[in-house]
Parts: sequence; C-alpha cells; structure tokens
Amino acid sequence: MSNFDEKSGLVYSITPWGQWAQTIEEVFVEVKVPEGTRSRDVKCDIKTQYMSLSVHNKEIIKGPLYLKVLSDESVWTLEDKKIIKIVLVKSDRSAASCWKSLLQDQYNSDAFTFNEMEKKLTLERFQRENPGFDFSGAEISGNYSGGGPKF
Repeated sequence: MSNFDEKSGLVYSITPWGQWAQTIEEVFVEVKVPEGTRSRDVKCDIKTQYMSLSVHNKEIIKGPLYLKVLSDESVWTLEDKKIIKIVLVKSDRSAASCWKSLLQDQYNSDAFTFNEMEKKLTLERFQRENPGFDFSGAEISGNYSGGGPKF
C-alpha cells in the first residue's frame, strides 16, 4: 500500500464474506473466517485469471478474476486466526484499470462504490504524475471514469 493510500484510505466493496478494495497496482481482499482458523485449514489458489479460496473445506470464493493478476507476486495471509487478507497484484497497473467486481459477474461494486473507486484511482494517478503535491485529501468532479482526463 502506498503512502497516498495510507493517508487517504481505501474504498471498500462489501461482500457476504468480507470486503475488497483496490489501488492502481493491487486488489485487497479481506475474508472473515471462524475464530481459531489455522493456515492449514485454508486453501487459496491464485492464478493469472482465476482465484479460489476455501476454509475448513468450505468454498468461499471461486471463479475467474475480473482482470488478470501477476499470480507469482500475489499473496495471502491469515491474521489473528480470524481474517484472511489476500493481495492480488494487477497485471494492468493504470488508473483506467478499475475493477468493477472481484470476479467476473460476482461480488460487483454498487454504482456509488464503483464511482468512488474510480475517483480514488484517478487521484492516485494525479499523485504519481505530480509527486510534489499531496492529493490525499482532494476532491474531484467531472471526468474521472477510465482513469480521468488524458493530458
């Protein structure tokens, strides 16, 4: 997570099993699991275009990812024996690559949340293009879909 995200926070999409959010480079997945879960109870498979997660042999997430990821750089961890955190490294790392859902046709962001995600990625892009400025508290309006205006 970049300094920009630490200052400005992430926009989460809520799901039945937890939540997910994204930056230009990564998608963050947080899955609530029964307290006391151990890593040997978890099976997580991350491929370039596919992901599955099961806990205690119960399938939680399974299907084709919304867009491609770098599977060799993506990881999962079990924290406090009650939450699984997955970091998917996006293959396309541009502000225009805003995921509408975690999986294709599953765990879609509602229209408001997706709109806020696009705003956040556009501000992150502005921050990268102008490193001397702080956009973490900025508000934008207008054309920010698809990564914002092209200069």
